[in-house]
Amino acid sequence: MEPTVLFIHPDLGIGGAERLVVDAALALKSRGCKVQVWTAHYDVNHCFSETLNSGIPIRCCGDWLPRSIFGKCFALCAYIRMIFLAFYIVFLSGEQFDIVFCDQVSACIPVFKLARNWKPVLFYCHFPDQLLTQRVSMIKKIYRAPIDWLEEKTTGMADCIVVNSKFTAKIFQETFSSLSHIQPDVLYPSLNVRNFECSFFDDLSELVPVGREIVFLSINRYERKKNLTLALKSLCALQANLNFSDWKKIHLIVAGGYDERVRENIEHYQELKNFAEENEIGNHITFLRSFSDRQKLNLFHNCTCILYTPSNEHFGIVPVEAMYMHCPVIAVNSGGPLESVVNNVTGFLCPPNAEAFADAMEKFVKNPSLKTTMGKSGHARVLEKFSAEAFTDQIYHFVCKLTEYN
Repeated sequence: MEPTVLFIHPDLGIGGAERLVVDAALALKSRGCKVQVWTAHYDVNHCFSETLNSGIPIRCCGDWLPRSIFGKCFALCAYIRMIFLAFYIVFLSGEQFDIVFCDQVSACIPVFKLARNWKPVLFYCHFPDQLLTQRVSMIKKIYRAPIDWLEEKTTGMADCIVVNSKFTAKIFQETFSSLSHIQPDVLYPSLNVRNFECSFFDDLSELVPVGREIVFLSINRYERKKNLTLALKSLCALQANLNFSDWKKIHLIVAGGYDERVRENIEHYQELKNFAEENEIGNHITFLRSFSDRQKLNLFHNCTCILYTPSNEHFGIVPVEAMYMHCPVIAVNSGGPLESVVNNVTGFLCPPNAEAFADAMEKFVKNPSLKTTMGKSGHARVLEKFSAEAFTDQIYHFVCKLTEYN
C-alpha cells in the first residue's frame, strides 16, 4: 500500500518554493500516494491553478497568528506559525500520515520527530534561511542568533535532506558546520509540461505598443533581492548602444509576483516605476503585477528573451520554464542558472552589471535568428535534464526509502 505524505508549507502562494511543493505533491499523487497539504496561509485568488482542481486537499491553520511584529521579526513569526501548525496537525487534527515533506522552515520538524508516534521527515532546503537576511545592526545579530541556531539544529533532525541544486548543496555544507557530515541529495525542480502545452496564443497588443518587434521579459517577484533594477539599468545601457531606429523596436515587460499583504512588493513596484520615469524609459516598459498561467505562456511565447537578474539564485525555475517555451535566457552567471542555462547555447550568462546584460541583449537585436536557434536548444535541454518523469522517479524513491523508518 502506498504511503500517505503530508506536506507542510508556510504560505501556499505563488513562487518558486510553492511551485515545487505543488509539483512534488502532484508527482507523488501520480504514483498512487495519498497526499495532503497543510499551510498557514492559502488564498484561492493568489495560488497555482493546480491547487484548485487537482484533488489534493489543502488545509489551512494558524493564519490568525501575525506575520510580523510592527513590520519586523518576520522570521520569528514564520517559525511560530509553523510550530503552531505542526502542533495542530499532530495533536488536534486527527490526520493520519506516514511521511512528512517539509520545506523552507525547519523549526516544525521536532514536533513530528518527538511525538509519541513519530513520523520520518523529508526536508527540502531551498536555501539556508539565515543567508536570506542581512545583519546590519547589533540588535539584528542578537535577534537572529537563536533563530539561526534553531534552524541548523532542527534541519539536522530530518531523516532525509534534499536541495534544489549543486550550488545550494555547497552552500548548505558551508553554512551548517555541525551538519558537514551530511551530503544532501540534489533534486532539481521540474516542469509539469502539461501546464505549458497550448495550441493557441494571444498577442501582446494590450501590453506592448505597435512596432515594438523585440520584447524582453523579466519574471520575478517584486522584491529587492531579485535585482529587478538590473533589467531597467540594462535597458538604459542598451538604449545607449543602439541607433534611434533600433531603439524604437525595443520593449521590456516586467512581470512580477505581487501581494498586497507584502509591503516590500508595494514599495519596490513604486521604486521601479520611479526609476523608469527618472531615466525617461517609461514608455518602453510595461509593468505587470501578477499574472495568470495563461498570461505567462503568452509572455514566454511572444517575447524575444528572458532577463533573469537575481545573483546567487538558489535554483530559479523561470529560466527552465522559459527554455521549455523556446525562449532564450540572459541570466547572472552565479547560482542555479549555472546549472540550467548553457552559455552561448540556450542563452547568455553575464556578470551582474547593466553593460554586460546590454551587450547580450544587443545580440538579439542584431541577430533576431538567435531567438529560434537558442530557443530550440533550450527546449531540448529541459526535456533532457528537468523532465517531470525524472523528478517523479527521484522524489518517489526518497519517499519509498523513508517508509523503511516506519
